[in-house]
Amino acid sequence: MSRLSALLGTLVCAVVLFAACSEPPKKEIDQAQQAVDAARQAGAEQYAAEAFAAATAALQQAREAVDQRDYRLALSRAVDAGERAHEATTAATDNKAKARSQAEAAINTTNASVIHLQARVKVADEVRVPARELSPARAALKDAEGTMQKARALLAAGNYSAATAAMAALDGQIRSEIRVVEAAITLRTARRPVRKK
Repeated sequence: MSRLSALLGTLVCAVVLFAACSEPPKKEIDQAQQAVDAARQAGAEQYAAEAFAAATAALQQAREAVDQRDYRLALSRAVDAGERAHEATTAATDNKAKARSQAEAAINTTNASVIHLQARVKVADEVRVPARELSPARAALKDAEGTMQKARALLAAGNYSAATAAMAALDGQIRSEIRVVEAAITLRTARRPVRKK
């Protein structure tokens, strides 16, 4: 009896599997397409490119399998595409949040450098460093104001990589000017050796 029920169970599974694979897996392909669209909407093309590419490739393979009437393979690829698209959505959300955080940190770091340069220029004025020596620092501060506004606009628009890149370049320039101003202050305030008579 147990042999007969095992044989009957195997036969039922085979019939169900055959019936399931006798038609294209339209529902699964549609679900996979929706998952890929959601991943694209979440920014997966930029923030989870590898996972997104794998999802779209699996979806394309599912469609090709349907064209070849290999519905079992089409079902497998459609399910795989949906899973990969969900992974891409999750990765994109995480990576996008990290990119935003990095952009915000870059803006804050550069802003701190700008404030430091402003303070050092003020000290340089107080110790009477010649204006011509401070003109590059003043020009850098003026340019920094516009660049900071652009970076904040890029951040608000969601273009985190461009905002981070703009701040990296600006921060390097500002730090360079800080070193120049510091050197000018040091030279101006250094005590000259006393001459012996």
